Amino acid sequence: MIHQRVSLLTIAAYNLPKLRAFYQKLGWEETEISSDAYAVFKTAGVLISLYPKENIEKDSSVKLPDTPEYSKMTIAINVDTPDEVDSTYEIIKQIGGSLLKEPTNAEWGGRTAYFADPEKNIWEIAWNPTSKFDERGAMISF
Repeated sequence: MIHQRVSLLTIAAYNLPKLRAFYQKLGWEETEISSDAYAVFKTAGVLISLYPKENIEKDSSVKLPDTPEYSKMTIAINVDTPDEVDSTYEIIKQIGGSLLKEPTNAEWGGRTAYFADPEKNIWEIAWNPTSKFDERGAMISF
Protein backbone atom coordinates (compact mmCIF):
# COMPACT_ATOMS: atom_id res chain seq x y z
CA MET A 1 0.00 0.00 0.00
CA ILE A 2 1.20 3.52 -0.78
CA HIS A 3 0.38 6.21 1.77
CA GLN A 4 -2.46 8.39 0.51
CA ARG A 5 -0.99 11.72 1.49
CA VAL A 6 0.65 14.73 -0.08
CA SER A 7 3.03 16.29 2.40
CA LEU A 8 5.38 18.51 0.39
CA LEU A 9 4.91 20.42 -2.84
CA THR A 10 8.18 21.66 -4.36
CA ILE A 11 8.19 24.39 -7.00
CA ALA A 12 11.21 24.70 -9.29
CA ALA A 13 12.50 28.23 -8.79
CA TYR A 14 14.15 29.97 -11.73
CA ASN A 15 14.91 32.99 -9.52
CA LEU A 16 14.66 31.83 -5.91
CA PRO A 17 15.07 35.26 -4.23
CA LYS A 18 12.31 36.82 -6.35
CA LEU A 19 9.92 33.89 -5.97
CA ARG A 20 10.61 33.67 -2.23
CA ALA A 21 9.92 37.39 -1.83
CA PHE A 22 6.53 36.96 -3.55
CA TYR A 23 5.44 34.30 -1.05
CA GLN A 24 6.82 36.35 1.84
CA LYS A 25 4.65 39.26 0.62
CA LEU A 26 1.63 36.97 0.94
CA GLY A 27 2.47 36.97 4.63
CA TRP A 28 3.20 33.26 4.67
CA GLU A 29 5.38 31.93 7.48
CA GLU A 30 8.59 30.14 6.56
CA THR A 31 10.01 27.16 8.40
CA GLU A 32 13.26 27.38 10.31
CA ILE A 33 15.09 25.48 7.54
CA SER A 34 14.47 28.21 4.97
CA SER A 35 17.58 29.90 3.62
CA ASP A 36 18.80 31.81 0.59
CA ALA A 37 19.27 28.43 -1.15
CA TYR A 38 15.95 26.76 -0.26
CA ALA A 39 12.70 28.19 1.07
CA VAL A 40 9.88 26.30 2.78
CA PHE A 41 6.51 27.81 3.67
CA LYS A 42 3.96 26.45 6.14
CA THR A 43 0.36 25.96 5.04
CA ALA A 44 -2.54 24.21 6.73
CA GLY A 45 -2.16 21.14 4.53
CA VAL A 46 1.27 20.69 2.97
CA LEU A 47 4.61 22.40 3.10
CA ILE A 48 5.41 24.40 -0.04
CA SER A 49 9.08 24.53 -0.90
CA LEU A 50 10.98 26.58 -3.45
CA TYR A 51 14.05 24.82 -4.76
CA PRO A 52 16.39 26.04 -7.49
CA LYS A 53 15.53 24.71 -10.95
CA GLU A 54 19.08 23.44 -11.46
CA ASN A 55 18.90 21.34 -8.29
CA ILE A 56 15.60 19.78 -9.32
CA GLU A 57 17.07 18.95 -12.73
CA LYS A 58 20.06 17.29 -11.07
CA ASP A 59 17.94 15.39 -8.52
CA SER A 60 15.30 14.20 -11.02
CA SER A 61 17.41 13.82 -14.19
CA VAL A 62 14.74 15.86 -16.01
CA LYS A 63 15.63 18.91 -18.12
CA LEU A 64 13.18 21.74 -17.46
CA PRO A 65 12.48 24.56 -19.94
CA ASP A 66 15.02 27.38 -19.89
CA THR A 67 12.34 29.91 -18.97
CA PRO A 68 9.28 29.49 -16.77
CA GLU A 69 6.17 28.20 -18.53
CA TYR A 70 2.65 27.85 -17.21
CA SER A 71 2.34 24.62 -15.31
CA LYS A 72 -0.10 21.86 -16.16
CA MET A 73 -1.64 21.95 -12.70
CA THR A 74 -3.14 24.50 -10.38
CA ILE A 75 -2.54 24.95 -6.69
CA ALA A 76 -5.55 26.14 -4.69
CA ILE A 77 -5.95 28.42 -1.73
CA ASN A 78 -9.38 27.58 -0.35
CA VAL A 79 -10.93 30.34 1.73
CA ASP A 80 -13.81 30.46 4.19
CA THR A 81 -16.14 32.98 2.53
CA PRO A 82 -16.93 34.28 -0.97
CA ASP A 83 -15.70 37.74 0.06
CA GLU A 84 -12.28 36.27 0.90
CA VAL A 85 -11.85 35.29 -2.76
CA ASP A 86 -12.13 38.97 -3.65
CA SER A 87 -9.96 40.28 -0.81
CA THR A 88 -7.24 37.68 -1.49
CA TYR A 89 -7.32 38.61 -5.19
CA GLU A 90 -6.81 42.27 -4.22
CA ILE A 91 -3.76 41.35 -2.12
CA ILE A 92 -2.32 39.41 -5.08
CA LYS A 93 -2.89 42.48 -7.26
CA GLN A 94 -1.10 44.73 -4.74
CA ILE A 95 1.98 42.51 -4.47
CA GLY A 96 2.40 42.11 -8.22
CA GLY A 97 0.97 38.68 -9.00
CA SER A 98 -0.14 38.04 -12.58
CA LEU A 99 -3.91 38.27 -12.56
CA LEU A 100 -5.41 35.58 -14.78
CA LYS A 101 -9.14 35.59 -13.98
CA GLU A 102 -11.07 38.01 -11.80
CA PRO A 103 -13.30 36.68 -9.03
CA THR A 104 -16.46 35.12 -10.45
CA ASN A 105 -19.28 32.96 -9.22
CA ALA A 106 -18.69 29.42 -10.41
CA GLU A 107 -21.38 27.31 -12.07
CA TRP A 108 -20.99 24.74 -9.28
CA GLY A 109 -22.03 27.27 -6.60
CA GLY A 110 -18.69 28.54 -5.34
CA ARG A 111 -16.55 31.57 -6.14
CA THR A 112 -13.10 31.47 -7.77
CA ALA A 113 -10.30 33.61 -9.17
CA TYR A 114 -6.93 32.76 -10.71
CA PHE A 115 -3.45 34.26 -10.60
CA ALA A 116 0.11 33.22 -11.37
CA ASP A 117 3.18 33.78 -9.24
CA PRO A 118 6.25 35.46 -10.81
CA GLU A 119 7.29 32.16 -12.41
CA LYS A 120 3.90 31.29 -13.94
CA ASN A 121 2.77 28.74 -11.37
CA ILE A 122 -1.03 28.89 -11.57
CA TRP A 123 -2.99 29.40 -8.36
CA GLU A 124 -6.73 29.29 -7.78
CA ILE A 125 -8.41 31.19 -4.98
CA ALA A 126 -11.60 29.30 -4.21
CA TRP A 127 -14.57 29.31 -1.90
CA ASN A 128 -16.62 26.14 -1.98
CA PRO A 129 -19.79 26.13 0.14
CA THR A 130 -19.41 22.40 0.85
CA SER A 131 -15.72 22.43 1.87
CA LYS A 132 -14.84 20.92 5.21
CA PHE A 133 -11.60 21.69 7.05
CA ASP A 134 -9.96 20.01 10.03
CA GLU A 135 -8.87 21.84 13.19
CA ARG A 136 -5.60 22.91 11.51
CA GLY A 137 -7.41 24.39 8.51
CA ALA A 138 -6.50 21.56 6.12
CA MET A 139 -9.22 20.66 3.63
CA ILE A 140 -10.58 17.18 4.29
CA SER A 141 -13.51 17.12 1.85
CA PHE A 142 -15.66 19.18 -0.46
